[in-house]
This record gives sequence, structure tokens and C-alpha cells, in this order.
Amino acid sequence: MPKEVVLIAAVTVDGFIARHHHEATTWSKDLHLFKKQTMGHPVIMGSNTHATLAAELTGRDIVVVHRDDDPKKILSSIKADRCFVIGGGKTFARFAPYLTHLFITPHPLVFGKGVRLFDGNMAELRLSFQKLIPVDKNTGIFQYQYAIQSQ
Repeated sequence: MPKEVVLIAAVTVDGFIARHHHEATTWSKDLHLFKKQTMGHPVIMGSNTHATLAAELTGRDIVVVHRDDDPKKILSSIKADRCFVIGGGKTFARFAPYLTHLFITPHPLVFGKGVRLFDGNMAELRLSFQKLIPVDKNTGIFQYQYAIQSQ
């Protein structure tokens, strides 16, 4: 099992990752940072997220999960020290007990409704701020990196 299981996501300021479950996210301004951070690492995603990808994620081992898959079993099969969980909301909620870090990039958008970052029941997460990464200073977009202290 990886030592680090990192959730990485672009979100609106009201906490949504998409307008609906089949949206191909085109509004994210941090794709260059996402690519740099995930390159060479396994990435875990739900089948809806996989279906919305505009291009294959070359240079990364892709793990597509389905609702009946066991997150612990999936993680146990990964030999790398770090992996990323990249969406969607149901997958984030299912993997929440195993997360060690959150890399969140809020974008200056408000959807009002849509797919929440954590779309499902989960325990509260207590976070410790680690680092702030500039994405686009002119539009106020930064990635916030947190370690998970406890669940």
C-alpha cells in the first residue's frame, strides 16, 4: 500500500468538482500542475471520471474503480510509495479513510449545484496546512496542500 494517498482536485469556491457526473471539466486552470505532480505515479479514478477525460493520462498507471470495488484492496495492489485519487466525488468519499494528503485548487467559479468534492458519507477529516502553490496569481488561483492529521 502506498505511504501517501493524495486526493488532487480542482474545485469551485462553493465546493463542486463538476456541474454533473458526465461533465468533461474544461474550466480547470491547473492542468499543467496536475500533470507535473501526477506524472510517473499511479492515479485512481472512478469510471465516470475516466469517461470524461479529454486525453489519456500518459506516463501514469491508470486504475479505474467501480462502485463495488474495495478501496483497501485497490490500494493494497499498488506498489508505488505515492498515488493520486483524481475523482470523482463518489470515489473521493470512498477513498477518504485512506487519504494522507489533499491537494485542492479552488477556482473563481460558483456552480450552486453539481458534484460535490466528497459525494457520499464519510468521517470528518482534520487537516494540517503544508504548502501553497501558485497556479495563476493574476486570477487568484493557488493549490492548497494539506496533510490529513486524523479522521
